[in-house]
Amino acid sequence: MKPRVLVAAPLVGDAVERLRAIAEVEQAPHVLGRAELLARIEGVAGLVALLVHRVDGQLLARAPSLRVVGNHAVGVDNVDLAACAARGVVVTNTPGVLTEATADLAFALLLDAARRVTEGDRLVRSGAWRGWEPTAHLGRRVHGATLGIVGFGRIGRAVAARARGFSLRVLYASRSAAPPDVEAALGATRVSLDTLLAEADFVSLHAPLDASTRGLLGAPELARMRRGAVLVNTARGALVDEDALVAALRAGHLVAGLDVYREEPAVPAALRALPNVVLAPHVGSADVPTRAAMATLACEGVAAVLEGRAPPHPV
Repeated sequence: MKPRVLVAAPLVGDAVERLRAIAEVEQAPHVLGRAELLARIEGVAGLVALLVHRVDGQLLARAPSLRVVGNHAVGVDNVDLAACAARGVVVTNTPGVLTEATADLAFALLLDAARRVTEGDRLVRSGAWRGWEPTAHLGRRVHGATLGIVGFGRIGRAVAARARGFSLRVLYASRSAAPPDVEAALGATRVSLDTLLAEADFVSLHAPLDASTRGLLGAPELARMRRGAVLVNTARGALVDEDALVAALRAGHLVAGLDVYREEPAVPAALRALPNVVLAPHVGSADVPTRAAMATLACEGVAAVLEGRAPPHPV
């Protein structure tokens, strides 16, 4: 008998069809909510989960036959890794394939927030635009400014590569230093987080979310940033104290471009009401080739474990 696999959402591409060759696959017609996921998990040997699906002790208790979770994401902050390890459940993720797409979006948010593109779009659509004026709708210069990158893994480095085309000075803060040849190739200098926040015109977050980075930027850190600086977050919403960010935006101290939020999909009304923040709906990896590649890696991770092979990206 084939093992049962639950795919907890529609996916891009044909990865699920390939998974059917080795498993009895149930694929949800929509992204499963918590209650739906718990109701369907019993008897499942493999789970393809999204970032929105909590894989915790409660779920594991209902799934004694679960052997593998293929997380359709790079981050695994939705998964209780210790609980999975204690039960012998393998967890895999999808690194590498979403690097370029996420870096593209980070730069799109940076440019949009700096040059007030979305704000201008709203103005034109409202019919209130009065025409070209020398002092109207002034933004921030990107070319030749200083970019601070917090977290210098694959995505952070890809953002630094894009920065070279804008002649940006690149600073980065990271737990460990990049190899000297990488720093030289990207024109990047490692500094402390405090120095980065004080000197950067643009700050882009690319750190993983864990106990040490949750609330990494609170009120003191945001206050340390230059007045008028742009904060871009395409990593995880909980890296930033959302209430402190709202206060900094209201005060006109900062501008922001956000793709992620603390309690997705809920976005605070106070944040939505502000004109000086660009709000995207968590679309960092949302191009077709990237989402198809993520689906392939997630499904391949599940298939490998169920067939007794080493998965490509165990966490």
